[in-house]
Amino acid sequence: LDATEVPYAIATDNLQCRERRQPPDLVSDEVERELLKEAELIRNIQELLKRTLMQAVNQMRLNRAHQEVCERDWSDKVQTYNVDEKCGRYSNQNTNIQFHPASVKVEESASTPETWAKFSHDNISRAEGEKMASTNLRALIDNVLHDASEDLRLQCAAVNEAFAKHFEELSDAKHKLEHQLNKARTLKEIGDQEANIAALKQAIKDKEAPMKVAQTRLYDRSFRPNVELCRDDAQFRLISEVEELTESIESLKKKLLESEQTLRNLEDTRMDLEKEIAVKTNSIFIDKQKCMAHRAHYPAVLKLAGYQ
Repeated sequence: LDATEVPYAIATDNLQCRERRQPPDLVSDEVERELLKEAELIRNIQELLKRTLMQAVNQMRLNRAHQEVCERDWSDKVQTYNVDEKCGRYSNQNTNIQFHPASVKVEESASTPETWAKFSHDNISRAEGEKMASTNLRALIDNVLHDASEDLRLQCAAVNEAFAKHFEELSDAKHKLEHQLNKARTLKEIGDQEANIAALKQAIKDKEAPMKVAQTRLYDRSFRPNVELCRDDAQFRLISEVEELTESIESLKKKLLESEQTLRNLEDTRMDLEKEIAVKTNSIFIDKQKCMAHRAHYPAVLKLAGYQ
């Protein structure tokens, strides 16, 4: 019964440690189900052992009671044997014989040969019965201890196997996320987008000077006097140049917005991947460094069976 305290402490500690996992890993997985089965199994075994222990205590009490009865009966028979042996040695020549007139009276409480034989037989029968009950109970206790230790060993193996499988799944998922982060162009695309945004901003800035020149020319030509304020080829060319520059700048700004949104999406993807990697790293640490390290102290089968 005492040997089951360590496995129960290990199972409950594993369950409590795994509560510190982070979403989305904080789920009811196969490991948790096996740990819950292990904790329930240990509680059931503890209850069974307590009941069996009570049976053993009661049987020992009965054994001691019947032992006292048999020892008292044996003591009475030894004393009676000595009395009869002494009486058998009396003869007419003995000097220590004398008259005892009252001794011829038969005591009402005296037993008959039949009741004497029945009393002795009943004591022996009850003693044999308790001896048989003790033998059967001992066999039952051995079976209970064997079955309990075997059930605990099998469930412990099932939990360890679930941990090993889950650890493999976590490691595989973590490696895939790291590969996606490092090899799937995420970081490279972020760098490319940052360079593209810098180039677009520079291109927009480069369009500002030509736009200023064209608009300044149009502004200055608007002050031509009288009939000189003519819509000549130069005027149309300047207006066309401003429109082309405006269209080009708007196109560049649109591309800049798209690139900035793409960069934000890539940054979000990178952060999500890094967060998922951190979650997987935390889960691996809990399962391997906390739970499995604690399970290394699981008692041996002989100790669980009560032989150590």
